[in-house]
Amino acid sequence: MDERAPIFVISAAAELAGMHPQTLRQYDRLGLVEPQRTPGKSRRYSMRDVMQLREIAILSAEGVSLEGIRRILELENRVNELSTRVRELEGALADEMLNRPGRRIFAAGAEGDVISVKAGTRLRRPNSVVVWRPLGGIEH
Repeated sequence: MDERAPIFVISAAAELAGMHPQTLRQYDRLGLVEPQRTPGKSRRYSMRDVMQLREIAILSAEGVSLEGIRRILELENRVNELSTRVRELEGALADEMLNRPGRRIFAAGAEGDVISVKAGTRLRRPNSVVVWRPLGGIEH
């Protein structure tokens, strides 16, 4: 079941939330909960709306003002939207990384330069011996 589906009339939503229908109308006017409307302008509440009404009741019982509740709900909704967007972007990035042909790998060249190496390619390293002598070193 889609939690955002507008399935409850105001009396059913009020009963599920443990509130009076007039309270739901007031919260709608204040913008705390915004139920969808039928073509005849009747309110239809979703399960998400009912859960939000329950949260409003808890916050109100804890002494939070209606303006404070409105702000808390607004921020919670924004966090949920952003979390959903992050999950979408993470999925898109993972798909892109898996499907990208010829991913680029970099290595250090012999002269210290950065070179691009095709995935799965092994670099040939010179097997010559280099003797290091410090400049201005001690003479024996």
